[in-house]
Amino acid sequence: MQRYKCTIAYDGSGFSGYQIQPNKRTVQNEIEEVLAKIHKGTSVKITASGRTDAGVHAKGQVIHFDSPLKIPVNKWENALNSMLPSDIAFNRIEKAEDGFHARFDAAGKEYRYFVYPSKKRDPFTRNYAFQFPYKLDYIAMKEGLKFLVGTHDFTSFCSAKTEVEDRVRTIKEIEFFEEDEMLVFRFVGNGFLYNMVRILMGTLLEIGGGDRDPFSLPEVLEKKDRRLTGKTAPGQGLYLWEVFY
Repeated sequence: MQRYKCTIAYDGSGFSGYQIQPNKRTVQNEIEEVLAKIHKGTSVKITASGRTDAGVHAKGQVIHFDSPLKIPVNKWENALNSMLPSDIAFNRIEKAEDGFHARFDAAGKEYRYFVYPSKKRDPFTRNYAFQFPYKLDYIAMKEGLKFLVGTHDFTSFCSAKTEVEDRVRTIKEIEFFEEDEMLVFRFVGNGFLYNMVRILMGTLLEIGGGDRDPFSLPEVLEKKDRRLTGKTAPGQGLYLWEVFY
């Protein structure tokens, strides 16, 4: 058996998330169905660096799988891409050590969140960015970012459905910049809790919109109470950009 490490991209618009769910279209199910065809009906399980929710996209998701087939590495990509739907792409496939694990070996991740800051509706961005029609105070948001960078217990910034008990994470970088018509937020950290980036975004947009004081964030972190943070920003603006090993 050979283990393969794969970097994939997908448009999350047509999926109910990454992870297999009964009677729903998911990224994992589409890939495993194609692998089963290549392996003449034998089930092949894939493992990802982490799951993404409905509507969330990926530019650099990483998965691994094992195969006994003697297919040259450079032909795996063509074989998979020729059989997969057009909203999933394998961008890189390489041989990995037997012990490599896409999830447990990940040292960090980068997420990006795209905001379309305009009152004018754009049907061509509706699935790929969150339209925010109100004026944003960039200075206030930059003040808020300072309190979020570093090692903290992010209980206040994760979903109530979060199953892990250890909610201490380190955010190494947060920044935002304008790119064409978009406002792009970049989050780099050693790991992220369930819905963490989307809740951070909802909170930052409240700060930018004048509905929240950026200097309240230290207390919000300390209280470890999800009710004190902003709404969960919509999934279509979120991209798993890169996984670090």
